[in-house]
Amino acid sequence: MNHILPPDQPTLERIVAAALAEDAPWGDITSNALIPAEATATAELAAREPGVFAGVPVLETVLRQVDASVSVGFKVQDGATFDAGQVLAVISGNARSILLAERVGLNMLQRLSGIATQTAAFVAAVAGTAARVVDTRKTTPGLRALERYAVRCGGGHNHRYSLSDAMMAKDNHLAVITDGGRKDLTEALREAKSRLPHTVHFEVEVDRAEQIEPVLAAGVDTIMLDNFSLEGLRAGVTQVAGRALVEASGNVRLETVGDIARTGVDVISSGALTHSVRSLDLGLDIRISH
Repeated sequence: MNHILPPDQPTLERIVAAALAEDAPWGDITSNALIPAEATATAELAAREPGVFAGVPVLETVLRQVDASVSVGFKVQDGATFDAGQVLAVISGNARSILLAERVGLNMLQRLSGIATQTAAFVAAVAGTAARVVDTRKTTPGLRALERYAVRCGGGHNHRYSLSDAMMAKDNHLAVITDGGRKDLTEALREAKSRLPHTVHFEVEVDRAEQIEPVLAAGVDTIMLDNFSLEGLRAGVTQVAGRALVEASGNVRLETVGDIARTGVDVISSGALTHSVRSLDLGLDIRISH
């Protein structure tokens, strides 16, 4: 493995076990009927299009859970770019086992590599700026750990993992704690902060420029400027003046992320890294040995 921190193994095992149970709850009827039990095979994982690879520990876990005697050798590591036609991995072992693992392994590698490829394009678009590209919680239910890993493989960074990891007050929270604007925003946020452990990061989303000063006065760590225009982002960065990290969110696409980064924001969060990614076209070409 390379330096990119993979998901923890118990999480990988749980996700893969659920996927295999879904795909072959009582085994592979077709392969068991057609393929001799002793037949062996070699399979090449090949790229049908260029991209960025993600999923080494995932495929290793799929194969191990199906049949620990099946071996896999990777020609590329996670985070590496590849070209169309390139062989990414070679798998050898029992033919039935390889066929049983094929769909789950491909589904995961295709999606994760799609996320890594999309993220790499976003990261390239902000090159030369200080902005950090990060994901959001808009992930596939049950696959968040894997999809966040794919973002890291693409050179991006992760936002909070879950609602339990950091305090992030959004527009609906602010509407509730200020009673629709009838209570002081700064005081309400200060009260909330006083109830937090000192180690918890405190972020607040604003959607209007006039909210910036009252939020900063509460001593927040990060202020998110949501759906601000480019002019509004530049003005917001100037106004914050280093008193908190500035995050931009909303309308962040590959076509817009570079201009957003050049406004001077510290962080750019985009759900597009995970929620609407196209899976890459990867294939498994199998040759039966005997």
